[in-house]
This record gives sequence, C-alpha cells and structure tokens, in this order.
Amino acid sequence: MSEPASKSTALVPVKRLALPAAMLALVGFAAVLQPSFLSPSNLQDILTQAAPLGIVVLGQAFVVLVRGLDLSVASLMATVAVIATAFNATDDAMIPVIFAVAIGFSALVGLTNGLLVTKRNVSPFLATLAIMIVLQGLRFYYTQGAPAGSLPSGFRFLGTGRIAGIPVNMIAFAVLFVVLGWLLHKSAFGRKVYITGGNPVSADLVGIRSDRVTILCYVICSVMAGIAGLFLVGFVGTVDNWVGRGYELDSIVAVVIGGVALSGGTGTLWGAASGALILILLFNIVIILGLPVQAQLIIKGIIIIFAAALFARARAQ
Repeated sequence: MSEPASKSTALVPVKRLALPAAMLALVGFAAVLQPSFLSPSNLQDILTQAAPLGIVVLGQAFVVLVRGLDLSVASLMATVAVIATAFNATDDAMIPVIFAVAIGFSALVGLTNGLLVTKRNVSPFLATLAIMIVLQGLRFYYTQGAPAGSLPSGFRFLGTGRIAGIPVNMIAFAVLFVVLGWLLHKSAFGRKVYITGGNPVSADLVGIRSDRVTILCYVICSVMAGIAGLFLVGFVGTVDNWVGRGYELDSIVAVVIGGVALSGGTGTLWGAASGALILILLFNIVIILGLPVQAQLIIKGIIIIFAAALFARARAQ
C-alpha cells in the first residue's frame, strides 16, 4: 500500500471520532462550568430543545447534498404554526388532520422551491429567499400581525411530553432519522442524491434525472420544516408570526458543523444530526457563561467561515 493511501486510511477513524469527541468535550466543559448541567432533567431539556432543530437539519442536509440550501424553512415553520391555529380546534382528534394539512402545504412549498431551482434556473439562495418573503407576506396578511385561534391540548404533549422519560419530540426525531437515514444511505434514491451533488452533469449522462432528485430533496426539506414547526409550537406553547425564527441559519450552520460539504455530494445524516446537537450545546454554554444572545451570532459566523476555509482547502488538495 502506498504511503498516501495509508495516511488516508488512517485518517478515516479520526474523522469518524471528531464529532463524538467534540460533543463530549462540550459536555465536559459545560459540566465544569455548571455541575448541574449533567443532571438527567437538564439533559432531557437539552434534547427537547434540540429535537425541532434536528428535524429541520435532516431536511436541510438533503438540500445541501445536492448543492442547494433552503432559506425558507423558518418562515415555513411559522406559516405552518398559523395554519394549525386556523383550525381553531380543541379536540385532540384533530391533530392528525392538522398534521396532514401542514405536511401537504409544506410539500407544496418544497415543490415550488425545487421547480424554481431546476426548471427556472434560479439560484437556491434567491429562490428560497423569495419563497421565505412570500410566506411571510401571506402569513402577516392572514393574521394582520396577530395570530388568533387555538390548538388542541395534545400539542403541548407533542412538544414537552415524555414517554418512558424520553421527550416525545426526540422520539419523533429518532423515527425520522431512521427513515431518512435509510433513504439516503441505503436506497437507490440516496445514491442518486450523492451522484447529483457530486456532479449533476455526470448524473444526467448516466441516466439520473438530477432535476427530479433535486426537487424531491427540496420537498423533503420543506416537509421536515413543517413537522418541526408543529413540534416547536407544542414546545413553546404559543403561536406568533416568528415561530422558528433563526432556524434557516441554524440548520445550515448545523449541517456545516456536521461535515456536509456546501459544495454538495459529501456528508452524512449522522453528521448533520450531530451538528445540530453540537450547536445546541454551544448555545447552552453561551447562556452558562452569561454572554449576550448576540454571541450566538458571532459563533455561527465563525463556524461558517472556518468550515468554508476547510472545504476550500480540501478541494484544493
């Protein structure tokens, strides 16, 4: 075996251990700062906080893998929350109906994003930014700035409840992670996602409809954002026009932390999910240190710059 190959092989275990090591280091640092950080109740609270972002990140990873990004996820989350309250339902039996309508609407938004990117050749940034603004306008027009209506009490259980001590929204995240993990890493569609992200032209040459693959990735992303929006409403307990605000940037940063290349074709769903948890841990450390919330923005910016530099260096090599 050649020396370069040996070095490459030796680096694989190191890369696989990087994210777990980072998580353990952050947990250890937080525990030193605040010993109660490791209490079961606090760890459960962190998982409850991480679940909605984690669900969004699962979808965002699909889009980034095909060289895209979705800035409309946060606006879609808020819009789905408004749709949920529009039913003005108090009966828990309406929850499946609300979920069905929300998922259907989210899929339509994802389809629109995908068509704009693939059929109209609009850049992912501009396409999803435009949809974000449209959704915001529709939301404010309907609510007149003040959402009204009610949600079934069961929504609070979805957002804050526990089953056998495990947060319900974390269970939902785990189920979605398994399903989407199989889709991305074990199915023919997943292979098409990586080929499309690696080189769309080559994908078309070997018979892969890269446009269809890209559209479906945007649909998956929007559906995940819609589901996350419903769980987030259950977590915060109220609805306003800014539910999920900041998740568009947080989800992209988490994906980057998790090693999904912004240039497409590289990364795993496990990495993206780990990135979400690492980001939540960083936010908690900011709070423990008593730093202003604005410090979170600085951290996000530094992460993006650092990751972009690493990816550029890797591509150059």
